[in-house]
Amino acid sequence: MRRRVLDWYAVHARPLPWRDPETTAWGVFVSEVMSQQTPVGRVEPVWREWLARWPTAGDLAAESPGEVVRAWGRLGYPRRALRLREAAVAMVEHHDGEVPQDEDALRSLPGVGAYTAAAVAAFAHGRRTVVVDTNVRRVLARTLQGRAQAAPALTAAESRLAAEVVPQDPETSAVWNVAVMELGALVCRARSPECEACPVRDLCAWVAAGRPADDGPPRRGQAWHGTDRQVRGAIVQTLRESPDAIARAGLEHAVCTRLRLDPARHAAQVDRCVGSLVEDGLVEPVDGDRLRLPA
Repeated sequence: MRRRVLDWYAVHARPLPWRDPETTAWGVFVSEVMSQQTPVGRVEPVWREWLARWPTAGDLAAESPGEVVRAWGRLGYPRRALRLREAAVAMVEHHDGEVPQDEDALRSLPGVGAYTAAAVAAFAHGRRTVVVDTNVRRVLARTLQGRAQAAPALTAAESRLAAEVVPQDPETSAVWNVAVMELGALVCRARSPECEACPVRDLCAWVAAGRPADDGPPRRGQAWHGTDRQVRGAIVQTLRESPDAIARAGLEHAVCTRLRLDPARHAAQVDRCVGSLVEDGLVEPVDGDRLRLPA
């Protein structure tokens, strides 16, 4: 199974810029933070702009938080932009401006969890780690366990299984980690998997069992329109587009207009979301009731 997946990846891997051998560890780090819960197609142009503007951790650390949020564009979850800058500051202060190689040191950086630490150690530094995302979990659940989907949340058993299949050789293990993720992203998709194109189809326990349906709890899609997450994003985008601070009342009106929300019903929600963004450091009050991105 390992050999077939690795051979498949050698032919079918997408030519993403952060996979170029010449990409720095900082470039890989930025790509991993940007790719959290965000499609690769949206990440690539922003990643290129960021690396051209801030080619090192020191360059980003010296930038203002507001400009970093502004440059984040529409990648979503703008708090990640602030955490990325904070991680850059920590690298400058504690790691001579370099991306740490050790997983524990990586996890100590702001905004870096177990997945990102393992991915950066593997893909930036060639360390033997266990990189487990939703794609990896789904591929292993199907091929080795005969299940249509992985558990709703990562389990200890899934982590142990993923660790067992990672090759011992560090260089090969790094390629395996990205190869099995790529297989899940391109072929073994959650919906409409392309089993005919899968390099391990004849080894897959799920295919051998007749591709049984998922027997777990129903997976409901997340609502979007009118949610706090949508409102927060609209607030940040409105401030990003304005060269000057905006009065709170004007901001509430602009957000409701942008999202086609009834101001009478949603003014309190917008106000609450503004407050949460101020607490998160993504919005800064100035001159009484005016608001802007952080300086």
